[in-house]
Amino acid sequence: MDSAPGRITYPFDTPPCDGEAREVAPGVLWMRLPLPMALNHVNVYALDEGDGWSLIDTGISSRHTRRIWRELMSGPLGGRPIRRVIVTHHHPDHIGLAGWFQSEHGAELLTTRTAWLFARMLQLDEQARPSPETVAFWRAAGMASEILARRMQERPFNFSDTVAPLPLGFRRLKEGDVLHMGRRRWDVRMGNGHAPEHATFWSRDDNLVIGGDQLLPSISPNIGVYATEPEADPLAEWLESCTRLAAFARDDQLVLPGHKLPFRGLPFRLCQLAENHAGALARLRAFLSEPHTAVECFQPLFMRPIAEGEYGLALVEAVAHVQHLHQLGELAAGRRSDGAILWHRRRG
Repeated sequence: MDSAPGRITYPFDTPPCDGEAREVAPGVLWMRLPLPMALNHVNVYALDEGDGWSLIDTGISSRHTRRIWRELMSGPLGGRPIRRVIVTHHHPDHIGLAGWFQSEHGAELLTTRTAWLFARMLQLDEQARPSPETVAFWRAAGMASEILARRMQERPFNFSDTVAPLPLGFRRLKEGDVLHMGRRRWDVRMGNGHAPEHATFWSRDDNLVIGGDQLLPSISPNIGVYATEPEADPLAEWLESCTRLAAFARDDQLVLPGHKLPFRGLPFRLCQLAENHAGALARLRAFLSEPHTAVECFQPLFMRPIAEGEYGLALVEAVAHVQHLHQLGELAAGRRSDGAILWHRRRG
């Protein structure tokens, strides 16, 4: 199906099942791995190198995912070795099994320096209870007292729960590199906002783009602020990335995303991704004519109820949006007696 300007189209109606692979371009296989969360899958890709394969992303580290990979390697991948693993960014569903492919299969790891450092640091940082800094961050965001009390007594998510140990050593990918894989030359271009130094790959030899989570078709990637850098402005970085990458986008490009279905219509989608946040910021400005915590901004930002399973991601995204307006000088902040920050629009 051809793409028309101003809309998104999907050449493939359905994804491959567990253990299956679908050829989306000559020598490029699309596979899908399960995730134990609301977004219940991640897309991974294999590029034919003749004597083996290069993989794009890996899924999380679990017995189930490793079993699926063994089925894929002995089935659709024809028993040929995995030569390289290219990781788009440091999130567990993308880097989770990179260390396993290195240690067990002798693959070389290629990723950005930031992705490797973040993943290796977080993989070593195991905690039985949330850190004091994280609890203070949650309080400042206005986390509901009953949720805060419960989470303070629970084991938090630890990176090591779903990311295999990363051996020492990787090959760095950086902005402006040209990477040879799958009998194509790919320009490496960095995005930011969803993850720092997120690698995307743009083929010079045909119309393929490998987008990871930077270029998704029907959902917006989470843009979050965390206790690790509580005054960060990832939304500004996200909006800058959308503008910069739009200069290379064409309607005929087939984008291979980290989630959902491959699509065409990237120029329209990049505009849409930026406009989604522009609309959210406009609603937030109106709402903050009176003081509110970040958590109290859920409704104007997301315009739907937030279930508990989504609460953590909604919280960090709400903080990102109020932090962005604060960095622009549009919001002032005060403290409530319980430590929560109350944000409000500056007068005049």
